[in-house]
Amino acid sequence: MKYDFDQIIPRNHTNSLKYDFAKERGKPDGLLPMWVADMDFQTPPAVREALAAKAAHGIFGYSEPDKMYFEALSNWFGTRHDWMVDPYTAVITPGVVFAICTLIRCLTQAGDAVLIQEPVYYCFREGIRDNGRKVVVNELLFDGKQYHIDFEDFERKIIENDVKLFVLCSPHNPVGRVWTKDELVRMAEICLRHGVFVVADEIHEDFVYHGKRHTVFASLSEDVANNCAVCTAPSKTFNLAALHNANIFIANAQVRKAFKRELDAEGFSQSNVMGLVACQAAYQFGAEWLDQLIVYLEDNVTLMRETFQTHMPQIQLVEPEGTYLPWVNFSQLGLNVPELERFIIDRAKLWLDGGTVFGTSGAGFQRFNIAVPRAILQQALSQLENAVRQIS
Repeated sequence: MKYDFDQIIPRNHTNSLKYDFAKERGKPDGLLPMWVADMDFQTPPAVREALAAKAAHGIFGYSEPDKMYFEALSNWFGTRHDWMVDPYTAVITPGVVFAICTLIRCLTQAGDAVLIQEPVYYCFREGIRDNGRKVVVNELLFDGKQYHIDFEDFERKIIENDVKLFVLCSPHNPVGRVWTKDELVRMAEICLRHGVFVVADEIHEDFVYHGKRHTVFASLSEDVANNCAVCTAPSKTFNLAALHNANIFIANAQVRKAFKRELDAEGFSQSNVMGLVACQAAYQFGAEWLDQLIVYLEDNVTLMRETFQTHMPQIQLVEPEGTYLPWVNFSQLGLNVPELERFIIDRAKLWLDGGTVFGTSGAGFQRFNIAVPRAILQQALSQLENAVRQIS
């Protein structure tokens, strides 16, 4: 089946955070939204059909996942990521961020140090801070083209701050790196050496380009698997964020028990039945749809790259290896952070994610969401090009 990702489906007046809440988010009306990480594509037909069948049944009582649900998880990760996981080590939560915050509370004490690698997804810093822990940053190194890990600083920060927990973003949001197996092994060895538990946010794992391959952190070794929690969800892959379903794999039985105990303390028990239905259908029947989507997104990346090179050489695409959220370098425009924000909003009429929300090292950068029909991306690039001409 050929899927049509060019179709533009209006999202205004649908309670869409991306489209309907500019005023509430302090933005003027009329901006083209290319920010928050959900897609402008309908979820696969098989998922919609499964949800419609459940809705037609009309009873939405307390529900639990069954054997077929766990088989769908096992088959997906085995086929897509070569990870032979025991699906019954999965704990279902309303989301990955929810799970990360819960793990922070059950594995650390107030005031403990938690390590992150900025520029990185801003909810990491917020979750650590809001739970009364200390944020420690291992800054990623930008060589002008790509980002790399400063391993000496990584280990030094762990030792100097007595770090208890490391929140890994893999693939990395926003810089787009798909960490190599060697990079992951080196981080894993350092964490094992110093008793640092790893929470691996792998929510973008299904979006990998250019022949790269995502390596599940827990697949590195049995020791590593027992020293980490792998946080996954179908939400990014199949555009299901509002159904609140995530699968958190915790091989370590003691940690899994502590995690479940913390969930009990929060009053969380049964999952959203529609989230369970959608997840199972997506993992059972969504592979072909995803394969076509990745090709479409790669073409969107090509359009962005070529447009910058040809018409806006002052703006640099940091070549994404994964995710649908390219990281773009505007530093050659010579604008400070407030000036760049005004340029994006007032002149380009775009709503992007400003780089500094991901950490101070994000100054001069913006994050684009290109999981949109090509006509929308072309419009965004045209608006940006016109804005650049005004200041050139």
